[in-house]
Amino acid sequence: MKNMRNYTQDMGIDSKKIFFFPSFCAILLHNLIISRTLTDNMVVGVSKGFEKRLQLVGVGYRAMVEGKDLVLSLGFSHPVRMAIPDDIKVKVEENTRVVISGHDKCAIGDFAASVRKWRPPEPYKGKGVRYANEVIRLKEGKAGKKK
Repeated sequence: MKNMRNYTQDMGIDSKKIFFFPSFCAILLHNLIISRTLTDNMVVGVSKGFEKRLQLVGVGYRAMVEGKDLVLSLGFSHPVRMAIPDDIKVKVEENTRVVISGHDKCAIGDFAASVRKWRPPEPYKGKGVRYANEVIRLKEGKAGKKK
C-alpha cells in the first residue's frame, strides 16, 4: 500500500491556516493541488471521518465480524477471513451490508477494494460484492433458438 503522505513541500500552520512552501524541485502547480487535496482529506478524516458501504448480492452471501476479522461467505467452499486493520472500523448490517469507516480515506478505499476483489459483481445477474451506490449494467443472456 502506498503512503500518500510523503510530500516534497514544507508545511506551516499559523492560527487556523495551513500554508505550503514548495521546495525548489517541486514548484509545479499539480503538486500543490495534490498536497492541498491530501491535507483536506486528512482534516475531514479527523473531524468527520469517512465511510464506504458495501452490499453483498447473491443467495447465501453473508458477512460477519468475529473479533478483528471480517468473515465473508461468498459461495466458496470455505469462508473468507480478512484481518481488519487497526485504524478501520467495520460494522455489518443485516448480514449483507458492510459499513467500513475510519479517518484515513486511502486505507478505507484499499480495504473496501480488497473485500470487493473476492467476488466482484458479475454482468449477467449482478451477483457479487458491490459498493452501495454502484450501478451494474446487466447484459442480456444468450438468445434462444428461434423456431
